[in-house]
Amino acid sequence: MRISDLQMKKIINITSGKSIGNIVDVNVLEDGRIESFVIDSSKSFFSFNKDSENIVLWNDIDKIGEDVILVRKG
Repeated sequence: MRISDLQMKKIINITSGKSIGNIVDVNVLEDGRIESFVIDSSKSFFSFNKDSENIVLWNDIDKIGEDVILVRKG
């Protein structure tokens, strides 16, 4: 799976059921493993801070589906 494929998926927090945002960048470790995703939440309807960005750790990801990525945060 390519990073561009992941960027097309919606990021959903399964704890709250809300959309977190879209992947805008990926932090990769020296050995090539993904450490985290940088999420731009400014496109979210519920976002009050239009410049806000979140980090989703690889370990927070519960499931990568066909259309969404489910994460467990907070």
